[in-house]
Amino acid sequence: MCSPSSKKGHRNMLKTPKNFVALWSAFIGWTLTAVALGLIQWRVWLVPSSDVITSGVVWVGLWRTCFHSHTEVTDGWAIMKCNSIRLTEAFTPPEVAAGQVLMLLSLLVGLCGNAGGVYAMRNAYFGTNEYSCVRLGFVVTGAFCLLAATTSLIPLLWNLSSVVANQTIHFPPEFRLPQAPESQHVGCGIWIGMVGAALTAVSGIVFSSYRVAGRFQHQIQPSLREQLQQDSSAPSTMDYSGVGVRGLDNPGFEFDDHL
Repeated sequence: MCSPSSKKGHRNMLKTPKNFVALWSAFIGWTLTAVALGLIQWRVWLVPSSDVITSGVVWVGLWRTCFHSHTEVTDGWAIMKCNSIRLTEAFTPPEVAAGQVLMLLSLLVGLCGNAGGVYAMRNAYFGTNEYSCVRLGFVVTGAFCLLAATTSLIPLLWNLSSVVANQTIHFPPEFRLPQAPESQHVGCGIWIGMVGAALTAVSGIVFSSYRVAGRFQHQIQPSLREQLQQDSSAPSTMDYSGVGVRGLDNPGFEFDDHL
C-alpha cells in the first residue's frame, strides 16, 4: 500500500540532477547498444590479399561478414560484398549466435527501462504524491537497466575473448573466405557496445540507489496534516507561518468585563 507524503517534501527530495543524468545515460546507452548491434566491425580479420579480397581486410559482425572486392567492377573501383550469418547455420559460432539473441533482448529490456524512467520522472514531478509508488517506479527502472547492461555484456565479453584467443570461424565455401585469418583484432562494434553497456549500468545503479535517499527523506519530513494536528493539540497564541490556531484568553479583556 502506498503511503502519502507532503507535496513540499515530495518535490524537494525528487529535484536532484542525478535523476536527469541517469535518464539521459540510459537513453544514450540504449542508442549505442542499437548501433553496436548493426555494425559489422565486431571482428576485423587481416587476410592475405587475393583476386576476391583485394583489400586484405574482412569485417565479421553478428549478422553478416563483408569485404571489399574489385573483381566485379572496373579497375579503380571497389564494392563491398556481404554474406549473411544466420542463427540456424551450422558454421555460426556460439558466441555469435548468443550475440544475436542477447543483444536483441538487451534492446527490448533497455527500451522498457527507458520507458519506465520517463514514467517514474513524470510521476515524481507531475503525478502522484504517494512517495512509495514513485520509489518503486525508480527501483523497477533501475532493475531493467541493470538487466539490459548484463544481457549485452555477456556476448560482448564472449566475442572479445574469442578475438583475443584468435579463434577462427569455418565459413562455407560460398563465402570465399580463408579458413583462418593471419591475425585479427577487436573492432569498433564491440567497443561501442561496451560503452553503451557501461552507461546503461550506471543509470541502473543511480535509479536503484534512489530508494535509500527517499526513505531517509520520508522519515525526516513530516506531512503538513501531521504538523497541523500537532499544532492544534497544543495551545498557542498564533502560528507565525500564517496558519491560525486556537489561542489563549487575553487577561486585559477579562478585566474590562469585570468593570
